[in-house]
Amino acid sequence: MAHAKPKSGQPTQRFLDIAEIREDCVVMKDGTLRAVLMVSSINFALKSEDEQQAIIQGYMQFLNGLDHPLQVVIQSRKMNVDGYLATLKTQEETIHNELLKTQIRDYTSFIQELVELGQIMQKRFFVVVPYDPSEGSEKGKGFLTKLSSAFSPAKIIKLNEKNFQDRRGTLMRQVSTIASGLGSMSLQVALLDTQGLIELYYSSYNPDVYDTEKLVDVGKLRVETHF
Repeated sequence: MAHAKPKSGQPTQRFLDIAEIREDCVVMKDGTLRAVLMVSSINFALKSEDEQQAIIQGYMQFLNGLDHPLQVVIQSRKMNVDGYLATLKTQEETIHNELLKTQIRDYTSFIQELVELGQIMQKRFFVVVPYDPSEGSEKGKGFLTKLSSAFSPAKIIKLNEKNFQDRRGTLMRQVSTIASGLGSMSLQVALLDTQGLIELYYSSYNPDVYDTEKLVDVGKLRVETHF
């Protein structure tokens, strides 16, 4: 008796809102764009009272100056020290001073024991800056229309080069304003490039395999570009 072949599942990409990642931007299936800023943290508790008040006032001014939504994402991941340990191993092999070799070996053992005793977590902070050229068009839609679109996969809107560059230019101007506002609070800000965005989303959707299955450089990937 022949057994029926199991039906293949839907591809994961079908359920993601991302159409493509290009030129330091995330292009969504609905034609909107996203840019992602990696932002440093500050130890608020160690600041003096005057410094704390200055930070609070700066943050209030930053929020009051916004004319579009932002998303703040805090990502907590187990710290991977394999690369750091490999660097120490290389240094141990290249150094000829036996005393330094012994110190590096002892320090490496200390780090390994520290990691084995407990999970060392690393927090990273991101600010997602969106750009929606049709913002406000949702006001005319009925409840059932909004509900239907929320539960059905978005249709891919292919942007031609001119539309993409126009939208990207507007987005980058918003990014510049946001970065300036965050910088006024003594925060360091870095815009994720295409490679950084791909790695961020890959690690977010594949946290269990990210450490063992590293991505290659984006320049070596074959990607489909929509025009």
